[in-house]
Amino acid sequence: MARQPELDDFRVPYFEDGKESSQFSLDGFDPSSKPFSTGSKDSDRARLVEIGEKLDTMQECLHAQQKQRMLLVLQGMDTSGKDGTIRAVFHEVDPLGLRIVPFKAPTPMELAHDFLWRVHSQAPAAGELTIFNRSHYEDLLVPKVLGTLTPENFEVRCHHIREFEALLADSGTTIIKCMLHISKDEQRKRLQARIDDPSKHWKFDVSDLEARKQWDDYQAVYRDALAATSTEYAPWYVIPADSKTHRNVMVAELLLRAFEAMKLEYPPPKESLSGIKVE
Repeated sequence: MARQPELDDFRVPYFEDGKESSQFSLDGFDPSSKPFSTGSKDSDRARLVEIGEKLDTMQECLHAQQKQRMLLVLQGMDTSGKDGTIRAVFHEVDPLGLRIVPFKAPTPMELAHDFLWRVHSQAPAAGELTIFNRSHYEDLLVPKVLGTLTPENFEVRCHHIREFEALLADSGTTIIKCMLHISKDEQRKRLQARIDDPSKHWKFDVSDLEARKQWDDYQAVYRDALAATSTEYAPWYVIPADSKTHRNVMVAELLLRAFEAMKLEYPPPKESLSGIKVE
């Protein structure tokens, strides 16, 4: 009998003792697989609603407690579904204490500082669940592919990212990083759908086609970046993303597991409110 897949089967090996895993490769993950599907799109959606209700309660506890923090990092090629994941997974979650931060190309002001300057100020505060829609990893991926970041500086930035995320973890932040792994063929279909539907033209940029021409380069840099920055305190997970419903369920399952590990509880009752009657 085949072993049932586990979430950690999709975790990138930890960077340890100054070395990344030589065994890690994105080729080992099938973007079209559905290892955590419950059988159909409808059942997957039902499972997502079930998890969403639990996440809503846990998010409320997190916000009420005002002690711990959570950071979800979403990365992936264009059309991999970062926006869609956020809409689907957090549909049932109370927005109180939930913050979404989209990262775009750095502004001149941001470029005048170190590459983590714009990111640190957006890290979650106590009681917050913050989602990075793209992230500080853009400052590894894009310049490396474009050739403006040398291999030496790439390694230096990876080091700084590990140290930065260690600081967040030491400050009470639970970090989950998801690489939404889409196939090149599925991306072609989704880009074409945006072109063919006038109502989706706003989502399409000609630069998406230029990035697509560098698909293999981006896959190679993703592999290097994930291998060099997946740690015990800030692990990376490769999420098969050709199926939107499965992608959403898998990210939700990861969040649920992380929340349960935090052992959140509501603050103790206030004795000062005992006996008070509202008239």
